Amino acid sequence: MLMAGFVPAIDIFEQISPMLRRIVSILIVVPLAIVIVAFAVANRQSVTVYFDPFSSASPAYAATVPLFVLIFALLILGVLVGSVAAWIRQGRWRRTARRLDGEVRKLHQEVDAVRRRFAPEPPATTAESSAHKAIPPPIP
Repeated sequence: MLMAGFVPAIDIFEQISPMLRRIVSILIVVPLAIVIVAFAVANRQSVTVYFDPFSSASPAYAATVPLFVLIFALLILGVLVGSVAAWIRQGRWRRTARRLDGEVRKLHQEVDAVRRRFAPEPPATTAESSAHKAIPPPIP
């Protein structure tokens, strides 16, 4: 039951949604960009990353990179690994959704077939039946 003059919040949100999204994204992206730039400027010192766990004295491969590059690379790698893990974990739900979608399609086809089978036939139009429905000619 709606009260007079009451507008549901969903309708208001749908009307201002694009502008609200833009404002929220600006309020999140701009401070985040400032923090990222400040972090990069504060962590410019170089660090050496060793990729040989057995010999730290003479590693097979070592890279010297700025600290912020290393942290951003590890952050991006973590996001990618997490995304792949979530995608794999949700595999059974996607499989179930595909199976149920196939069942729904099959049931829709069966319902359509039953409707066509039991649908009332349209009345046949013959010359006799159309003659009775015709308007008689005017009397002179």
